[in-house]
Amino acid sequence: MKVKYFSDTDTALVEFSDRKVSETKEINENIYIDLDTSGNLVAMTIEHARKQASLPHLSYEQIEKKSPKSLQRTAKSRR
Repeated sequence: MKVKYFSDTDTALVEFSDRKVSETKEINENIYIDLDTSGNLVAMTIEHARKQASLPHLSYEQIEKKSPKSLQRTAKSRR
């Protein structure tokens, strides 16, 4: 995944893959998604990105799948 920010237009482009774009859908007047021929998300464009997406506060966090045993321990510790 790539995130590109164009400061001259305050536009953010989030690229999820390098597949060819077949269709662009408008989500609202500032957000557009690009889809491939199978309907999979290729990219998302966010205009007025600083306001729409709180762009100055961009962060990334990867959440690992927890095992059923660790989930049981977490549930028990909350009781």
